[in-house]
Order: sequence, then C-alpha cells, then structure tokens
Amino acid sequence: MTLPRSAAQSSSSGKALSHSINHHGWQIKKQYLIKRPMCVATENLVGNTSIETSPMPKTRRLILLRHAKSSWEDASLKDHDRPLSKRGRLAAASIAGKLQQLGWLPELILSSDATRTRQTLQIMQEHVKDFLEAEVHFMASFYSVAAMDGQTAQHLQQTVCQYSRDDILTVMCMGHNRGWEEAASVFSGVPVELKTSNAALLEASGQSWEEVTFNGL
Repeated sequence: MTLPRSAAQSSSSGKALSHSINHHGWQIKKQYLIKRPMCVATENLVGNTSIETSPMPKTRRLILLRHAKSSWEDASLKDHDRPLSKRGRLAAASIAGKLQQLGWLPELILSSDATRTRQTLQIMQEHVKDFLEAEVHFMASFYSVAAMDGQTAQHLQQTVCQYSRDDILTVMCMGHNRGWEEAASVFSGVPVELKTSNAALLEASGQSWEEVTFNGL
C-alpha cells in the first residue's frame, strides 16, 4: 500500500494549493507525489542463528519541471532560441524558492539546451544558491523528444539512469510540453497538466535508479 505524505505545489504565483488523496498517492493540483515502497525481506537461515536482511531501499525523487514563460517578441528567432519573458523570469525565481521551501533540491539536473530552459535554470541558481551545488548536463535530445508522441517518458527514464549514480537521490529534468506533461502523466498514472514554471514531483523506492519503476513503466 502506498503511504502518502504531505507536500505543497508551486505555481508561477508561488502560492500553496490544496491537495486531495486518490489511489495513486497525494495529488497536489498539477503536481503529484508518488511513493512506491519496496518490501525488505528477512530470511532465517536453517541451523544458523544469523539473519540475512536485504538493504533498505532508498527513496528517490524525480522533479519534472517545465521551463518558465518565454517571449515571442522577436519573430526572427528560432523556437529553440527564444528567451524568457519578464513574467517568466519572475516565475523562475518563484519556483526556485518554492522547491527550496519544500526541500526538493536536486543533486543532478538534466536540462534541455533551449535558451528558455537554460535561462530558467540560471535564474533559479541566482535566486537559490543550493541549485549551484547540483551537477548539470544540457541535453539536446530533451528539446526534440518533447515534440514526439509517446517517447518522452521512456527517454527520461533512460537518461536519468545513464547520468545518475546510486548515491544521487534527487534528480530534476527540465524541458518542454507536450512531452513533460505526457511523461508526468505516465509516471503518476493520472492526467497531469504542467503550465510554465510548474513542476511534477515524483517519489519511488529502489537501491538504484535502474530499480525504480514509476507508475506506468
């Protein structure tokens, strides 16, 4: 059985929103916390007083963050190169503060290499210095896969396993719709809407990232 714990959502306004429980775990409007605990087996050895206990699984956390709102003012720019709008810059600072408040600070950040995603992370790092402590990789594939139906969730899980280590417990993936909404929905097992500067928070248990299975995968 899933054991729920409380959390709060960060919207672009930075306000905490109410939550309700469903069979998938805690549902925090546009943000989901999923916990899938694994059993710890103990075995009494025949003819021996020793007890063999498997290691406790570690809680692993995945943040799926959509970039802050971008600007459309310069029509000559390619979509990949569009910067953040003024509103988006404020929202990026807000989501950084909210994640810090919740205690969801990543040790590894995997981000799309698009300008608006890079700028979102830069502002988050300026606003909350803890984000500077994370290992960061910019992924060209995160920009392209988000536009491909049905491929984002698997790609994210494969990439997290590739770049993470067993001692890393919190990973943040930064990218775009429609892929990020789709991945959050697959992982949580419920429909998720991710507006700009919104994050889906997911939890699962496993000794390694390869062991972690979010709902739907």
